Amino acid sequence: MELGKIIVAPDSYKGVMSSKRAADIIGEEIASAVPDCVIVKIPVADGGEGSLETIISSTGGVCYKTPVVSPGDNIIDASFGITDSGTAVLEMAQSSGLARQNGLHPLTSCTYGFGQLIIAALDRGARSFILCVGGSATTDGGCGMAAALGVTFRDKHGRSFIPCGGTLTDIADIGASGLDTRVGESVFTVMCDVDNPLHGTNGAAHVYGPQKGASPVGVALLDDGLKHYGSLLRSRFGVNYAEIPGAGAAGGLGAGCMAFLNAKLVRGSEAILELCGFRERVKDADLVITGEGRLDEQSFSGKVLSGILSILSVPGARGVADTGGSGGAGSTGGAGSARANVPVCSICGTSLCTEALLKQRGVVVFETSAGVTEAESMRDPEKYLRIAARKAITSMM
Repeated sequence: MELGKIIVAPDSYKGVMSSKRAADIIGEEIASAVPDCVIVKIPVADGGEGSLETIISSTGGVCYKTPVVSPGDNIIDASFGITDSGTAVLEMAQSSGLARQNGLHPLTSCTYGFGQLIIAALDRGARSFILCVGGSATTDGGCGMAAALGVTFRDKHGRSFIPCGGTLTDIADIGASGLDTRVGESVFTVMCDVDNPLHGTNGAAHVYGPQKGASPVGVALLDDGLKHYGSLLRSRFGVNYAEIPGAGAAGGLGAGCMAFLNAKLVRGSEAILELCGFRERVKDADLVITGEGRLDEQSFSGKVLSGILSILSVPGARGVADTGGSGGAGSTGGAGSARANVPVCSICGTSLCTEALLKQRGVVVFETSAGVTEAESMRDPEKYLRIAARKAITSMM
């Protein structure tokens, strides 16, 4: 197979390597094996931590810092970016993420700092926003964000307060008349990779509360609060946000963004790929190489690989013959496969997918842990990524 142009679009290898570094390493190995090949590097994220760096590095732009309130109620510096086209890129993990607090505060943390990030971007003239909402420490339904933007929350005694996860049940009234008028002039897109509703057994509190430090009693309290909050939003805005897929993203921030920002929720990986021009840049490519730490069935549902396959499955991209080999790149069989489009290769740390699933989806897989233990491959990730990349290129030539 002649490789004249290769797209390198990996996700990060969580806790081991950034998507940008992975793209650089894979690109170096391609250049060594196929010197005349055109290499297009598109580091990708799924809307979680690292999305800000990924988007700004791919689209061009400037990053700024501004002081905000952390989830633990301290003042911290948080970064946000504005692309060359004027779109603000905000990563909620920068202001309200698990790593931005000392200890865990599941009942008292809130998203006020995220609202301050939005204000900072509005002050710089941004009116188009991409909100990346992974890695949150909060379960306040976005009330803190809304309060920072001018929304008023009152208890049954008429006293205003800033709700957190543990006090959502105290909200008796929501007043949006003070909302920053610039919000209505802006367009907000929320990138998330989960479909959880606001509350219930599959909601924000039950699914994600424990990893934020909530005990079983705390989870129940948070879930009751989100249920109450969802009911208030429905009464106030006439929309049942609680049941919309993704409402439970980032501790219910998804619902808050829809209600107060009129935001649209999209799959993070697909949105970032579109933003980076993947659809156009892949049209004359001979191969796409992606990657992530662990490949499993979830990789085909909302993750970077699924975004790539979704774009490639749209008619109009160049067709290729079946390349054969393990995984069946270029296979024309199976719903959801990269049928009749550019072959896709995934370089992952380890794969939990069956050969049947990979063949159906049209993906060839190479593991960095092949021939060694997973622990060993993680001790020297760059070395083993290079080995796997060389195998991938040799196999696909």
